[in-house]
This record gives sequence, structure tokens and C-alpha cells, in this order.
Amino acid sequence: MISQRKAGAVLGYANIVVKNLVNLVYTPMLLSFVGQADYGVFQTSNSFVFSLTLLTFGFSEAYIRFYTQEKAKGDECDIRRLNGMYLMLYIVVCAVALSLGLLFSANVTTFFAGSFTSEQVGLAGELMAIMSFNVAATLFSTVFDAYILAHEQFKFQQSRQMFTSLATPGVAFVLLNVGMGAVGVAVAQLAVTLTLLVLNARFAIVKLGMKFDISRFDGSLFRAIAAFSAWIFGNQVCDLVNQSVPNMILGALSGAVAVSVFAVSINIRGIFVSLSTVMSNVFVPKINRIVAESDDNAELTRLMTRVGRYQMFLFCWIYCGFVLLGRFFIVKWAGVGFMDAYWLISTMALPLVIPLCQNTGIEIQRAKNKHKARSVVYLCMAGINVAFTWVMSPVLGYWAPATAYILSILLGNGIFMNWYYQKKIGLDMGFYWRRNLPVLLASACVLVVCLSGSCLAPVTGWVMFFCWGVVYTVLFAAAMWIFVLDAGEKKMLAARLPFLR
Repeated sequence: MISQRKAGAVLGYANIVVKNLVNLVYTPMLLSFVGQADYGVFQTSNSFVFSLTLLTFGFSEAYIRFYTQEKAKGDECDIRRLNGMYLMLYIVVCAVALSLGLLFSANVTTFFAGSFTSEQVGLAGELMAIMSFNVAATLFSTVFDAYILAHEQFKFQQSRQMFTSLATPGVAFVLLNVGMGAVGVAVAQLAVTLTLLVLNARFAIVKLGMKFDISRFDGSLFRAIAAFSAWIFGNQVCDLVNQSVPNMILGALSGAVAVSVFAVSINIRGIFVSLSTVMSNVFVPKINRIVAESDDNAELTRLMTRVGRYQMFLFCWIYCGFVLLGRFFIVKWAGVGFMDAYWLISTMALPLVIPLCQNTGIEIQRAKNKHKARSVVYLCMAGINVAFTWVMSPVLGYWAPATAYILSILLGNGIFMNWYYQKKIGLDMGFYWRRNLPVLLASACVLVVCLSGSCLAPVTGWVMFFCWGVVYTVLFAAAMWIFVLDAGEKKMLAARLPFLR
């Protein structure tokens, strides 16, 4: 399992590199083929249909906890019944999701007649119909995804994600070249999702021996899962608000162009999120085992701090690099019309340093079944987010959801969650921040130095872009080595990098 976790982390970061290198080409390709307005229609349609993933009600995240508990009992019959329950549950969920998605498609005029042209409304209807089938297939694949993750098969999981990163734009490129436009992109996504569904099912059933027992429905187990999942569902509502609702509101109140600018910033913001979740995801089964076997808060604190420290190194390096070089990059990558995306990303990504470097704490909460309070607070933040975005979008445009998002992160993830981890979960957050705050301070100093230097030698071309990238990376590494890393970390790093010995 240790080798699987290491391989999963390495492949996960390789996936991020591959995915973002692909996106460097993919997003401008889409803008070139379909135009800024149709790209906004595509993103708005995707946001509407993506909301259907809420129909899982958090059941997928609950699977690992209950699987771990059943596994500890050593009763394979209970595991088969658990699998059977999830299979039947997701058949129902997929049917409901597909029906609602097609209903969205049939009534698209109701949503967008006031802000989209008639051609854009027709396109949104077609996209929603195709995307509905895509969401249904994605949800059904969750049954097998959860089983694969519970077995810590990270090599297969990450290899599959790399396939998705490469296959989707490849198929989309072919369909765009035959003139299918934004519809072709949606069809490409559906084709890859169906392929992944087959691969996941085959691996889980044939390779891992996944079996189902649907002969008896365990009502008490279902009620326990439902009670646990209900509060995860609350978190998913918050994620939907942060990810999709702003696009819906902007599409309804500000038009497709505003959506496209905000969507580009959301896509790049997603890079920061993915950098963090790769590391934390591979520790989900381990966290559940620690809680089930010993519930040792000291061990959990050390794990959260160690993982959070690695996440903070990476987050700070990427974020400060973007602040330094992002303006030139956005103009060259997406165009002058997307310049505001740089400021949106810079402001929205900064407060993410708190939740993204503490997301192993989310899994600790869930393993302890103490995630209710987090969900309640986040739901309140989501309500404020939606209200502020709805009222202020006509005035502030895409800065309305950005402002609401920043406030929700600072209040919910920053102030409340750190108090909750300390007082209610039993983690030592003083120890966590004593270990991790120096990373933030050293990173800020390096950024100030480089920004000052770039005023004298500005980034006006790709040569200066790469030169400043190298200078920044060297200064960042030197600052971490001299001021942040402890003796143990230096020794471990030197053992892995011979030139440091």
C-alpha cells in the first residue's frame, strides 16, 4: 500500500502536468474553433448539468468509511451487501439525473432567453442533452471508483485519469475539425466517459473481485450511511456554489462573454485545487484505518501537518509564480480580452492556501463522523455567496462571485475550521501553523524581490518569461533550503538528490 500511495502521488502530479500542458493548447483551441460567446454557452450549460452530480448526496464519499468498518469485521457477506446497496442506489440516481438533465434541455429558453441569442439558446439545449448522458455515466462509474479507491489501487486510478486528460481533447479536436463545434466537445466528453465506465467496471469486477448481493436490503446500514452522507451532501452544495452557480448567474444576468472570462479564471483556479487533492486523496484509506483502529489525534496531527507542509511548498511555488508571470501568460494564452482573468485568479486563489493545505483534515472529520458542523457553516457561506452574487452581478459583473468566494473561504475555511480542528476534532493546530507558516513568509519575500526586479526588467517576451521563471524557482528553492527546511528534511532531500550531498 505504501508503494501504491507513492506511485499514486507521483502519477497524480504527472497527471496535473499532463492535464495542464494539454489545457494550454485545449482552451485556446476551443476559443479558436467555437469563439468566445459559444465557449461561454458551453461553460454555462456544463454548470447547469454539473449540478446534477449533487444527486449522489455524498454517498460516494461515505463508501470508504463503511467499507473499512465492514472489512475490519472480516465479513465478506456484509461487503457484498454494501456493494449491492450502492449498485441499486446509483441506478436510481442515474435515472433521476438523466431525467432532470433532459428536462433542463427541454426548458432551456426559460433560463437564458433574456441573455442569450436564439442560436445560443438552441446550442445550450443540445449541449445540455448530451451532457445529461455524460453525467449519468459518470455517476454510475462512482460505484466502481469507490471500490477501487478503497483498495488503494492508485496506479490504475491515476493512469485512468491520464487517459482522460489525453483522450478528451484528442477526440474533441477531431470532431471540431469536422465542423461539430461545441456539440463535438460535449460528444467527445461522453465518448471518453463511457470508455472509462467500461474500464472501471472491468477492473473492479475482474481484477479486484468486486461482488454484489442485492437479495437483501439492510435498512439499518442504509440509514447509517444516509445520516453520514447528508452532511457530505452539504459540502457538495457549497462546492457547486463555488464552481457552477456563479456561471449560471452570470449567464442569466451578464451574458455569455462575462461567463467566458470567469470560466477561464475558474479553470486555472482548478489547477491549485488539483495540486492539493492529489496528495490528500492517497491518504484517505489510511486516515480511516487510523481512526477505526486507534483514533490517535497525535498521529493524525502529524499526518495532517506533514501532508499540509508538502502541499504548501507546492501551492506557494505555483501561486507566487503565477502572480509574477501570469499577466503575460494570460494575454498570450487566452487573449487580451481575458486580461481580467489574471486579477480574478490572483485574488481568488490566495485564500485557497488555507483549505488546500488542510484538506486531509476533511477526511479526518469524516472518518470521525464529525463533519456536520463544517457542513452547516459552509451551507451558510454558500447562501451568502449566492445572494451577494445575484444582487451585485449586474453592477460588478464577474467580480461579484469572486468577492463572495474570497469572503466565504476566509470566514469558513480560515477562521471557523481552524478553531473547529483545535477545539472539537482534537488536532493541534498550533503545531500545524508553527510548521507551515514559515513557508508562507519565505514565499512572500521571494515574490516581493522578484516583482521588484521585474519592474526593472519586465516580461515582454517568452525569453524573459522563461528567464524570470528560472530566477524565481532558484530563489524560491534557496529560500526554502536556508530558512524553512529542518535538518531532517534536508537530509531526506539530499538522499534523493545526489547533487545536494
